Amino acid sequence: MEELISCLRDADCGAELISEACRLYESGERAILIARLRRRRCDLMDEMHESQRKVDCLDFLLQKISKTTLI
Repeated sequence: MEELISCLRDADCGAELISEACRLYESGERAILIARLRRRRCDLMDEMHESQRKVDCLDFLLQKISKTTLI
């Protein structure tokens, strides 16, 4: 159980999800637990993609400015 909690904390899961995951794991509801963790993973992937989009915008801006400015 400690490993589960540690991994969920490392994955930046909140106390509510950690509590729910522990309850589901202990009660043997693994299919529901897996579905819940997959949903959290999708949320994190969406956040990552949004962050990447922002980085891409900044990269484009930096490139554009570098081409038009004498350094």
